[in-house]
Amino acid sequence: MLRLLVRFVGLLSLAGGVAALIVDGTRSIAGGAVTQMAFGQTLKWIAPAKFDLIKPTVQRLHPLLWDPVLVDLLKVPTWAILAICGFVLLYAGRPPAPQIGYSSR
Repeated sequence: MLRLLVRFVGLLSLAGGVAALIVDGTRSIAGGAVTQMAFGQTLKWIAPAKFDLIKPTVQRLHPLLWDPVLVDLLKVPTWAILAICGFVLLYAGRPPAPQIGYSSR
């Protein structure tokens, strides 16, 4: 049951990544230049009040976690983050491989 839920969330994440790629492509065609919405911009657009709380919370955990890691992660395009998360969840939710030497019946 958990594997089904993980695969479903992975498919939703992958579909969101494709939708974000289409939106970025449409904006690029309309603007005449390649534009991609960063993951940080998307988070700020979805929840502006919560986005401002991310930095103090992460810096309280560990100061180096914010600047070299999360700042660069928030600059990655949204479609790439969603697609990678989707593929990882689909891989994690795959059925187990059959054991060697046992019948499949």
